[in-house]
Amino acid sequence: MYLLWLRIAAILYGFASVAAIGAVLGNAPWWKRLCMPLAISVWCVHVVSAVEMLVLAHRWMPVGMHEVQSILALLIATVFLFIALRYRTLSFGIFAMPLAFLLTVVPALGPDRHTFTSPVIRSGWLLLHITALLAAYAALIFSLLSSLFYLIQEKRLKNKRSPGFLEWLPPLDTMDQIAQKTLVLGFYCMTVGLFAGSIIAQESVGPSYFTDPKIWLSFVMWGLYVIMLFVRRSTGLRGRRAVYLSSAVFVIMLCVWAANLFSSVHRFSAP
Repeated sequence: MYLLWLRIAAILYGFASVAAIGAVLGNAPWWKRLCMPLAISVWCVHVVSAVEMLVLAHRWMPVGMHEVQSILALLIATVFLFIALRYRTLSFGIFAMPLAFLLTVVPALGPDRHTFTSPVIRSGWLLLHITALLAAYAALIFSLLSSLFYLIQEKRLKNKRSPGFLEWLPPLDTMDQIAQKTLVLGFYCMTVGLFAGSIIAQESVGPSYFTDPKIWLSFVMWGLYVIMLFVRRSTGLRGRRAVYLSSAVFVIMLCVWAANLFSSVHRFSAP
């Protein structure tokens, strides 16, 4: 029965992650109203699952990778709720809820390594993984280009230069919106891609997959992405500083791409 509760918790963590991101990065009032009830609900469900899991195992300490992942996710959610209720802030939810979701989704599949029911389903997850990450890379490239164009256009306007060959550049506000929208789109695509990759990893390689440098760099890039979105949203960064932030994540992206050359379990291969 604990597995059913854990699966419900994984689903609720997914919804809570979306709500937290919308509340903090999107500053949407209705996401703010939804975030805490979802977080409290998923915590209650997860507590029931964890207690049942340990009682059935006749012990009070987690043993094995899946049990440890589940308890760690519960502790992360507990700390987040304490901070949110004590200090009245949802900011840490953009880290805590997605991390708890990623930690619970694999244990929720079952006590043993889950296998796909058919090669078609596995290929579908693989296609989602690759497509989403490539879309994230493409979106980040356009965000960086938009920030660079913003910087060039701003400098030209400050110096009161004639348009010349730069007359094709759109207005500053348009370029800023493009940079922001593509940045958010890339974040969602990267989150989906990492999630799909985690599902494939637990079936094909197991926990050792997550010791690979490619995977760690991918999650580092995801974390930097969140920080960049939060900083850009909270401070309204534009111009040079926005270019620096986009460039930093772009460099990490190139490192993640180059890590395929050194990865033992995750690399591009010729057909």
